[in-house]
Amino acid sequence: MRNITWIANGVVLVCLSVAGQSPEGPTFEVASVKRTPPPEPNARVFFGPPRGGPGTSDPGQITWTNAALRNIVMTAYDVQTYQVTAPDWMGTERYDIVAKVPAGATKAQVNVMWQNLLKERFGMVVHHESKEFPVDELTIAKGGSRLKETDLPPGAESFTPAAGPPKLDKNGFPEMNGSGLITMINMSPNSTSPSAHTVGKGLSSSEIANRLAGLLRRPVVDKTGLTGKYDFTLEYTPDLQGMTLLPPPGGGPGPTPGAASPGIASDPPASIPSAVEKQLGLKLTSTKGKLDVIVVDRAEKVPTEN
Repeated sequence: MRNITWIANGVVLVCLSVAGQSPEGPTFEVASVKRTPPPEPNARVFFGPPRGGPGTSDPGQITWTNAALRNIVMTAYDVQTYQVTAPDWMGTERYDIVAKVPAGATKAQVNVMWQNLLKERFGMVVHHESKEFPVDELTIAKGGSRLKETDLPPGAESFTPAAGPPKLDKNGFPEMNGSGLITMINMSPNSTSPSAHTVGKGLSSSEIANRLAGLLRRPVVDKTGLTGKYDFTLEYTPDLQGMTLLPPPGGGPGPTPGAASPGIASDPPASIPSAVEKQLGLKLTSTKGKLDVIVVDRAEKVPTEN
């Protein structure tokens, strides 16, 4: 049997500010913060972005389940995972959060609200540093882009997972009711290495660059000049270093490693840069650049009471 882990990726990035010792600026009207209980055996667990808030159909409330503290920091300060230096437990401890957003709040103001929630409820203290990173520039490869214009309507919201295993399409990929990205990691006992199948839907080129940055764990700068919203599938060999995999979600099926599907090679999975060029018609070119880094000086595992 294959061990299939489902991962949803949806964090928006870039920019930075410094957290002080006490809350400053806007705060959530009310916020419930609880440690996530352990999942039931064979339960389907969704590690996705927060739902609701400014720009969605539910602007007055944000719900975030199974949120790792590290991901909350990334959202609060609008940075990638490689721009956060923090204790290991901040990537594994999970929390359920429901927050009431003041009427008329902007996304930038909500980011400050997350910063203040981290200070108030987790006693978090951070500072920032400048660090040089390997950076990839994303451009259009020779032969042109192979991205497909999305079939989602303009202004479509992020997808919301339904209860139970995801419904799969004819190619064995999960169907999505909104924009976003899902990665399936297949661990087959008959294979010498895992294979990953990523599905993206309704994403701009800058969002694709951000998602690739998450997969590569280094910055990716969009220099494609593309202006639309796109759907794509990508098959590659994932980097599982530091990643905690879960049991199959309810025994749900997944695509057979090596099975052919549109835009996906049937050969053994390639590295991410090679797969991006061959399957998406985009090219990753390595260079260097300086980025801000959030350093967590102090944080508590147990949040203060609601």
